[in-house]
Amino acid sequence: MCLCVLSQNNPEWLYTDMGVQGATGVCSGIYPTDSASQIAYLVNHCEARFIFVEDDEQLDKVLEKRAEMPSLVRTIVYDMEGLRDLDDDRVMSLEDLFELGAAYERDHPDEWDQRIRHSKPEDLAILVYTSGTTRPPKGVMISHHSLIYQAENSIDLLPSEEGEERLSFLPLCHIAERGAAYLAIHAGVITNFAESIDTVPENLREVQPHNMIAVPRVWEKFYSAITIAIADATPIQQWVYKWAIGIGYRIAEYKLERRPVPAGLKLMGWLGYHLALKNVRRMIGIDRCRWLATGAAPISPDLIKWFLALSLPMIEAYGQTESAGIATLMPTDAIRLGSIGQAVPHAEVAVSPEGEILIRGDVVFMGYYRNPEKTAETIRDGWLHTGDVGRIDADGYVTISDRMKDIITAGGKNITPSEIENQLKFSPYISDAVVVGDGRKFLTCLVMIDHENVAKFAQDNGVPFTNFASLTKAQEIVDLINNEVESVNKQFARVETIKYFRLIDRELDPEDEELTPTMKLKRAFVNKKYGDLIESMYQAT
Repeated sequence: MCLCVLSQNNPEWLYTDMGVQGATGVCSGIYPTDSASQIAYLVNHCEARFIFVEDDEQLDKVLEKRAEMPSLVRTIVYDMEGLRDLDDDRVMSLEDLFELGAAYERDHPDEWDQRIRHSKPEDLAILVYTSGTTRPPKGVMISHHSLIYQAENSIDLLPSEEGEERLSFLPLCHIAERGAAYLAIHAGVITNFAESIDTVPENLREVQPHNMIAVPRVWEKFYSAITIAIADATPIQQWVYKWAIGIGYRIAEYKLERRPVPAGLKLMGWLGYHLALKNVRRMIGIDRCRWLATGAAPISPDLIKWFLALSLPMIEAYGQTESAGIATLMPTDAIRLGSIGQAVPHAEVAVSPEGEILIRGDVVFMGYYRNPEKTAETIRDGWLHTGDVGRIDADGYVTISDRMKDIITAGGKNITPSEIENQLKFSPYISDAVVVGDGRKFLTCLVMIDHENVAKFAQDNGVPFTNFASLTKAQEIVDLINNEVESVNKQFARVETIKYFRLIDRELDPEDEELTPTMKLKRAFVNKKYGDLIESMYQAT
């Protein structure tokens, strides 16, 4: 029996997840940004009998399409504020469910233990749906064994101690946050839940967690915020930061080269930390962190180096929903920029003759729900075919070039757009970028500006604008982004440079079809939706 959860991250989400699994059910999360139609598709696909929703807003979406979800028996609401007068015998509060459960337990005191004893490691535990960028989402089936295997083995790779704290803000529907939550439960780490996605920076400063896992977009935002804050600081503050971060970079170089840091440099690093870098770390909310982890999308090596200069080891983790989480991880004491680390001890990673990354081991998923053809295509001879192109060096470090489907041929050369895009996103003024040019003579790019930072630039420089769209059309802003693009162009060969770019004229969020819930632009969707804008760049010659 499958149940769905439609909610922002909160304790009730995990209570439901643990309760459903303990009762031998299957729990499937739905992104709270999904539309009513998307919710109906997922509920029908997994034939869910129950759905847990956060509040009246999410309930409205379920009620809108309830007639189209024949398997759905009951909806349980976490927060009944504004719904106390609701008269619907197919909707109930979480408190009422607790009362039913308590009464049932009194009459059947041994059933819970019996259900757990009858569960098998190979049984289906959770169903995680892929983002479905170009096709309907696929339901990834993950067993209890794979989840426990990941949690038990990851605790040595991502050191966590009982009583430490973390902040949960990435969607629990995503395998990265789900796996991190299970690891925290296993290690006895206290999970704090962000009030909302908008309050994450404030909540981070309040919690000051001991470790943090985030996607590149979050780390890029932190770097941009500090860059702009430093630009507004006094000359003496700017000088102290520049000196301190410079020392941090020098120390980072020693560590990257695995050489001992000279005592004198260590002393200057200690001074730089207390004079400036401690405040930077506290501003972000990561001063207590022992490690930072990034995954789910490529990240600029320069950004990792900046965090290393703050004396914070940032480690890349790689995996897929289909591998129940991490498959490779960067060692904290042997970081190599540009790599995603080495295969974790509990998984095997290889490269096919075609250059595709393959994963094998107890972490590999059971298959796609109700899709045996796609399962057979993805798992062959026990190997999970990831769709990522990469290589493994003599020391076992894995480097990924790009998704196989995203590699483009322009000017007669195969080009990995993510490398160029990562450098563009390192700019505090660029939130995201999509490089275009497959089958063309040259590369172009669609750019999404960072609204907050670009708006501040406009205000500081007297550039008039009324809204986001007008901001993207101001010549001064176009010139600003052009300077950032030209700066990146200098780092690449001529055939890899961006000849023209256009600014996307509206701000996007996870509710927009262009973005995945983990804040990645959907390349194929963007190329199609902004086809006319792309063609205008090629007609400009």
